[in-house]
Order: sequence, then C-alpha cells, then structure tokens
Amino acid sequence: MVSNEQRRRQLAREKYLRQQQRRETARHKRRRRNVVIASTLAVVLAAGGVVTAVSALSGGDGKKESDKAAEPTMPTPSPTPTTKAPDPCAKGAKAAGKQKPKTMSWKKEPDVTIDKSATYAMTLATTCGDMTVSMDAAKAPHTVNSFAFLAGKGYFDHTKCHRLTNQGIFVLQCGDPKATGRGGPGYTIPDENLKDSRLKGNTYPAGTVAMANKFDPQTGKGKNSGGSQFFLVYKDSQLPPYYTPFGTLDKDSMKVLTKIGNAGAAAPDPQTGNTAPNATVLINKATVTKS
Repeated sequence: MVSNEQRRRQLAREKYLRQQQRRETARHKRRRRNVVIASTLAVVLAAGGVVTAVSALSGGDGKKESDKAAEPTMPTPSPTPTTKAPDPCAKGAKAAGKQKPKTMSWKKEPDVTIDKSATYAMTLATTCGDMTVSMDAAKAPHTVNSFAFLAGKGYFDHTKCHRLTNQGIFVLQCGDPKATGRGGPGYTIPDENLKDSRLKGNTYPAGTVAMANKFDPQTGKGKNSGGSQFFLVYKDSQLPPYYTPFGTLDKDSMKVLTKIGNAGAAAPDPQTGNTAPNATVLINKATVTKS
C-alpha cells in the first residue's frame, strides 16, 4: 500500500510537472507570437534606419543617416534562412559594369502632375530580367507621381535591391540608392490606398508592389513617411495594411521575381541587419510610361 508520505510526494511531483508544462507552453506561445509579430512588422516596411534583423526600409525623409527612426519598434524575428544557391543573375550583373547611382535629393514632394484617369506602368530593367509594374494612378496618385518623377530623373538607375526576406513574409526590397535601407529622396509622400480590396485578411498577395515606410504600429507614429523604397511580393505575405499598395506585376515579371526569391538570402549584414538576396539584383534603368 502507498503510505501517506508517498502519496504526498507523488501529488507534489505531479503538481511540479504540471507547472513546468504550463511554463513551457507559455514560452512556446510567446515565441510564436514574437515570430508572427516580427514577420509581420519587421519586413521591409519601415523605410530608413538601422534595422534589427530582417527589417530595413528607408523612406528617405531628409533626416541624418544616423537618425535611427527607420524601424524603431520592429521586433527581431527568427533569422531569415540563408542558402547557398548560385546567383542566377551573375551574368547580368557582370555586364552591368561598375556604374553607380546618382546622388540626388529634394526638399519637398514634387507637384502632382500625372493624369489620375490614365494608366501608368513602370518598367524595371534589372540584371535578372525586366519587371513591369502596372501602377494605379487613381488610387495612389501621390505615389505614382513620385515614381514618375524619380524615374524621370534617373534616381533608380544602377541601384541595388538590398533586401530579401523568405520567412514569414516573402518580399524583395528596392529603391534605395545607398543600398542600406536608410536612403531616400529627401521628401516623403502620404500613405494611400490602404483599404484596397485586394488586401484581404491582412495579406499582400503575390505580385503586389507596395511602399516601405517608417510607421510604428505600437505608437501610431510614422504615418505618411514613404519615400523611394518599395517592395515586391513574390509569395502571399501576411502584413497589416500599413504599406501603400500601388501596383501589380504581370506573369512574366513574376517569373523574374520568383527566380530571385528562389535563390534565397544571404546572412544578415552586421552593420544594417539586411538580408541581401543571393541574386545580384541591380536596376539598370527604371522607366515610367503613360498609356
């Protein structure tokens, strides 16, 4: 028979095991919650500043490069898995030579001169192939106007797409001449089209092209902080609707983007935290046309 003392010890041991199990379950929940938050917010979606892991976007608001307002509240997610996939764009990158982007900055947003009723397209001639973005001038006039202005000035020419994420969210980030996640045109543009019907269930569908910015959902600060950095979604990505969706890629463009995504990402840069794409993605020329 089991003595009272043995029974007491058994009950104490079972209580201890239950407590340990509850603690372990709570730890797992916290980890999952942090990964979800991180993969949602830490994306390329906080333009301009030092990043803590996979986040880095720079809207370029004319502040000093040392201003760490880019992604101040983005939590650190699990590291983006790195791969040793070969560079599918090495040949194109070699042909691009050593041309460097121009250094340009403006004090204020350009006047909106586009035709809001017209259709605009931005062609990105890259070292990995051409990608064409159909832009929605009616729903995002400030954004489309800014891209037309910057492309016309050659702002994006010879710039490097500096960041790729392949866990939680699946995006390629471009538009920073500094290729650090901190660069921008010196001005900011307003958020637009955040209630787009395509953003169902807090999902940015594959093929979406949207703006990076400095918005901090925890403080509500950083609205209307987009600059020149943008991201291209190569797989459906869970993201809150904080980032102006202004364009979509066609099927041929998606093939190019998918090739870049499939090549994976490098280890995080120790200075910026960016995970650069293994593919050497350089924008040789950006052109905006009206049709």
